[in-house]
Order: sequence, then structure tokens, then C-alpha cells
Amino acid sequence: MATGHGNRHGHEITIERATEHVRVVHDGTVLADSTRPLLLRETGCPVRYYIPEEDVRMDLLTPSDTHTHCPFKGTASYWSLPDAADLVWAYPEPKPEVAELKGHLCFYDTEVV
Repeated sequence: MATGHGNRHGHEITIERATEHVRVVHDGTVLADSTRPLLLRETGCPVRYYIPEEDVRMDLLTPSDTHTHCPFKGTASYWSLPDAADLVWAYPEPKPEVAELKGHLCFYDTEVV
């Protein structure tokens, strides 16, 4: 399943179900481990893996007060570790064009295993 969303300004976002095994490790602790991430490509941005919430150690993360707004994806919420602020983000109410992102989280540093 790949969905592409473009607009007249040449900005495009594509989301596809990936089969890569991805893992997020911070200071030796596995924060996320998934074999069913979403792969998001966006014009001018690095490729990002969005990991299903069930594959993320939410018990280790603390909700942050940080919110950012993306005109294409919606408003992001962030979570932190004691020594790493706003390490992970998600779009709890994504725009309809990227509805697949709901229930998935994204980390800055994700390794493909």
C-alpha cells in the first residue's frame, strides 16, 4: 500500500508499509523494535520510519509539552526520556491525507537491523 499526496507547490509525501526490521536504541535500552513500520518520504526531508505504538516502549517515555505544526501532516505531539527531550513524535490527529500515521511514532534515530 503506497499512497502519494502532492500539491501544486511541488511538495509530496508518500507513505508505504515497509518490511524492514527497525529498532531504536538509546543508551543501550531498546525503545522500539518493529517489523511493520510505515516509511514516509517527504520533499526536502530525510526518510522517516513511523513505528506502531504497540512496538514502542511507551512506558519509558514521558509526554512533552512540545507541539509543532506541519501544514501537510497536522499537529505533532512529543515524548521525552529523562536525558533526551522530544526524542519521539507522533501525529495523534493526522490530516486525512496522511491518516495512516495515526497510532505510529517517529524517532530521530532509527536503525534498520
